[in-house]
Amino acid sequence: MEENLIQPPQHAAVHPNARIGKNVKIGPWVMIEADVVIGDNTTIGANVCIMSGTRIGKNCQIFPGAIVGAIPQDLKYNGEDTTLEIGDNVIIREYCTLNRGTRANYKTVIGNNCLLMAYVHVAHDCVIGEHCILANNATLAGHVEIEENVILGGMTAVHQFVQIGAHALIGGGTLLNKDVPPYVRISRYPASYIGVNTVGLRRQGFSSNSIRIIQDIYHQMFVEHRNISKAIQFIEENIEDGQERQRIIDFTRASKNGVIKGLSTKRAKNDVPEV
Repeated sequence: MEENLIQPPQHAAVHPNARIGKNVKIGPWVMIEADVVIGDNTTIGANVCIMSGTRIGKNCQIFPGAIVGAIPQDLKYNGEDTTLEIGDNVIIREYCTLNRGTRANYKTVIGNNCLLMAYVHVAHDCVIGEHCILANNATLAGHVEIEENVILGGMTAVHQFVQIGAHALIGGGTLLNKDVPPYVRISRYPASYIGVNTVGLRRQGFSSNSIRIIQDIYHQMFVEHRNISKAIQFIEENIEDGQERQRIIDFTRASKNGVIKGLSTKRAKNDVPEV
């Protein structure tokens, strides 16, 4: 009786100049181009394409169909040498598309311990901090910056150059064209502040006092609907100093796009766009 033959991993096309670490598992029909670095103990599923300029850390998992390190979808890109840098322990699920940088920053960066669910798109020059989760079909335009411990719900679309602060939670289907300060929850249509990410902060070990201070700060910024500069002045004069307060103030002052708005009564009645 003839034995059933299993497709051997030799059907993968690995460029001889690619640097492959120890115990890397490569599935069938994988293509790995030159100028690629893959860290130890990484697993690459079937039909994955890893293109030149990609740097992948240790213990990563890349699922079937992902396109990693493709050139930017930007007409200004002119063939310059750029990179996509992926940290350790990153999970990249099916059919993600991750582009490398342009001459603006020369690299796209995905930090350690991130989870990118199926069909996520990360465009050129994005920077994603550690421990972030991007749910299915989340899409980042170019130059988006995301700090650590951020969660983007499924179908979230982020406009180019938008910044998202640490520990923020973005509801599914949100369209973001303004900056999101740290520690908040964002949802609805148009995208609005709907509260502090208290559950996430507790899971990350924030004290009750720190969470209360964050809530007091955002009450002044978004619920009282103060002018931002006046809100910051009030916060500095009346709310206890601390790391979280300073991080919020620094982020807000540095924002070039303007921060997201609070949810007014009028906006609350119009969560869904008119058809």
